[in-house]
Amino acid sequence: MPDTNRLRDDFSHVSHWVFDLDHTLYPPEMALFDQIETRMSAWVQDVLKVPAAEADRLRRHYWEKYGTTLAGLMREHNVDPERYLIDVHDISFDHMTIDHDLVSHIKALPGRRIVYTNGSEPYARNVLAARGLSDCFDAVYGVEHADFHPKPERQAFDKVFGLDGVDGTIGAMFEDDARNLAVPHALGMQCVHVAPEHEPADHIHHHTDDLTAFLSQLTA
Repeated sequence: MPDTNRLRDDFSHVSHWVFDLDHTLYPPEMALFDQIETRMSAWVQDVLKVPAAEADRLRRHYWEKYGTTLAGLMREHNVDPERYLIDVHDISFDHMTIDHDLVSHIKALPGRRIVYTNGSEPYARNVLAARGLSDCFDAVYGVEHADFHPKPERQAFDKVFGLDGVDGTIGAMFEDDARNLAVPHALGMQCVHVAPEHEPADHIHHHTDDLTAFLSQLTA
């Protein structure tokens, strides 16, 4: 991690804090998304009437091409997004744990704090509850608030940030998918890539594999 004083300087102007959800506010090791991917593949197999292997291939292909599997299904197969979101997010949260340090550090961030996910708002609120983070945020936005346009599309950010009044010049974005930081960077936000592996890119200002430790440097 960078020097604490320099890090604080980089974020000294920030009063709009935007957090992605999956693999950002909980670590990949909790394997929550493994359940979702299994349900996605089963959903694709059932609705498109394709073999399991092809369903899994399409799930990955649409995610890579469109930003989410849902976006590909909507554009190429005209699926019902609301039914899809309900079905794929019908998972167990029992194995998730509360990170009390993360809770305290997020609460200590000055200004407005929001969650913006390519999942749905109800799913996001279930995750936040399981992590003890329900009281940490001023608002929660899902893909439905972006008219089902996914990150990394510019119109998705414009819609959600417009709804909330996010000002990129005083904003920061925390996100596990590096491509989803390109638009926030263009909007003037401090961009933090939260992931096990660092992916150097011009639109990434900081990288961390431990969000709790990173935030502790800002709020200590």
